[in-house]
Amino acid sequence: MTIKATMTLDKEFKIGEIDNRIYGSFIEHLGRAVYEGIYEPGHPSADEQGFRTDVIELVKQLQVPLVRYPGGNFVSGYNWEDGVGPVANRPRRLDLAWRTTETNEIGTNEFMDWAKKINAEVNMAVNLGTRGIDAARNLVEYCNHPSGSYWSDLRISHGYKDPHKIKTWCLGNEMDGPWQIGHKTATEYGRLAAETAKSMRWVDPTIELVACGSSNRHMKTFAEWEATVLEHTYDHVDFISLHTYYGNRDNDLGNYLAQSLDMDQFIYSVIATADYIKAKKRSKKTINLSFDEWNVWFHSNDADKQIEPWSIAPPQLEDIYTFEDALLVGSMLISMIKRADRVKIACLAQLVNVIAPIMTEKGGEAWKQPIFYPYMHASVLGRGVALNSIVSSPKYDSKDFTDVPYLDTVSVYNEENDTVTIFAVNRHQTDTLSLQADIRSFEGYKVVEHIVLENDDVKATNQINRSNVVPHSNGDASVDGGQLTAHLPKLSWNVIRLGK
Repeated sequence: MTIKATMTLDKEFKIGEIDNRIYGSFIEHLGRAVYEGIYEPGHPSADEQGFRTDVIELVKQLQVPLVRYPGGNFVSGYNWEDGVGPVANRPRRLDLAWRTTETNEIGTNEFMDWAKKINAEVNMAVNLGTRGIDAARNLVEYCNHPSGSYWSDLRISHGYKDPHKIKTWCLGNEMDGPWQIGHKTATEYGRLAAETAKSMRWVDPTIELVACGSSNRHMKTFAEWEATVLEHTYDHVDFISLHTYYGNRDNDLGNYLAQSLDMDQFIYSVIATADYIKAKKRSKKTINLSFDEWNVWFHSNDADKQIEPWSIAPPQLEDIYTFEDALLVGSMLISMIKRADRVKIACLAQLVNVIAPIMTEKGGEAWKQPIFYPYMHASVLGRGVALNSIVSSPKYDSKDFTDVPYLDTVSVYNEENDTVTIFAVNRHQTDTLSLQADIRSFEGYKVVEHIVLENDDVKATNQINRSNVVPHSNGDASVDGGQLTAHLPKLSWNVIRLGK
């Protein structure tokens, strides 16, 4: 059967300019993200620094603009000084966050080198769990001050004459969570974050700062946490963070694919809270959002309980993603693009091996998980201005959600390249969705490509040398007389590219 939906696109219906950092990712010292992920000196593809060039090439396909580092829960117990200077002199430490042993073989400078190899900036996090103002300001001085001071000269002595010029900094991680090393109340964190931000900015006035928001919108302190933290930090930070993960634990596909609506509400609620503090302070400044942890995460929960404590780089959080996961990831990307006016940074958590689009085998191959594809399509093709598409779609109800549209979509206009890209998910489990779109505003545009990611098995996965979930370009989208027609297969991720 076929269901029908309509859409109107107009180049004047602008949501806002998309900040490319919305397509960022995350590498934490966790599991095999660093060791055996991006870094494996004995691997056949390893470069002179031990970084896997096969992984670098896959990351380059994603065009990741920003990578958050080094955590995550890890950063709340991390002494950054352990990861600089001669590797032979670096200490091994117990990582209390993940109950592993950290060798510190990779640290700040090595990671900055890797980021340059993938053409990405770094979103550096500072430890506000066990440490505070002093360690944070010293790290900014080490990374960003040119020379002539203790910490900048120390960096130079470590072989890095030029400053790293890191622009974006996170003031801790998930400090609202009782699981966090150095967990704090909103007032405790807000005061510390404000004073740390001031000191970091006194070292380098050009940096941008992200304050910790709630770990998810279901925390008991949600909204009150944001309001209290921003009461203290509003004048000193640029962003408030959001984190969320979803999973199909009940094996209820309709409800699972609707979970991006929860993400929508999370975004709207944080915007409302930030703007309330703006009004309360009579401020002209707007706080934007950094969704610096988001993904599907649930497949590996049971396996992670079996890990031997204090081992080095064990296989933690190694979710093997399915086709249905790729659909939800696509919808989560759509959710953030729809609020590109306020969501300016986002980090898919994470990038390699740990709840990641890229997996590796020690000494062997690297391969793409199903979620790789919607992330790549959005990052590569979703740059420009987000458009407010006027959509009419049939809807359904699920266990936790009502009025879930079968068509989930957003469009991006790139004026420089004269292109429009439509991202669309058909959530219907049995029916093709017939899309009729009025695109008369884009006179002379035609279909360049209609990419489709589909699979009859929603649990299909990709493995080494066996890719079951891959996109094709056999979609049937066409334009006639300013009207776009396309059939979106049941349970599919679609990318429709238009150009002259």
